Amino acid sequence: MAMAFKMATTGMWVTDECKNSFMEMKWKKVHRYIVFKIDEKSRLVTVDKVGGPGESYGDLAASLPDDDCRYAVFDFDFVTVDNCRKSKIFFIAWSPTASRIRAKMLYATSKDGLRRALDGISYEVQATDPTEMGFDVIQDRAK
Repeated sequence: MAMAFKMATTGMWVTDECKNSFMEMKWKKVHRYIVFKIDEKSRLVTVDKVGGPGESYGDLAASLPDDDCRYAVFDFDFVTVDNCRKSKIFFIAWSPTASRIRAKMLYATSKDGLRRALDGISYEVQATDPTEMGFDVIQDRAK
């Protein structure tokens, strides 16, 4: 049986699949991004979608639903002004305006527990529409 990490504040559980996928992204670079969702019935945070290493930030943005909340992590590779290759992991809390109030509340109260389970996140972005998480926002934060 799969193990899960309980988020004490909300009674939500983060599955091992979430943590393992994150570690594969962080250390092995086999994923460009991971989208997580909360199953309200089972109270589990699970992996909704994984983007391969060749996928882009645009692919991640396009995979987020217009009317439901999600969490996502994105591995952003860039080159600094002094020509060093760097990688920063972004945590994105996606809570679109069209999503249900209950979902917004559930995702808002569960966010910190998931972040604690995923060690190595550099930046956080909260977005209610695509402009708040545009690629320009990611680039500006990573400098």
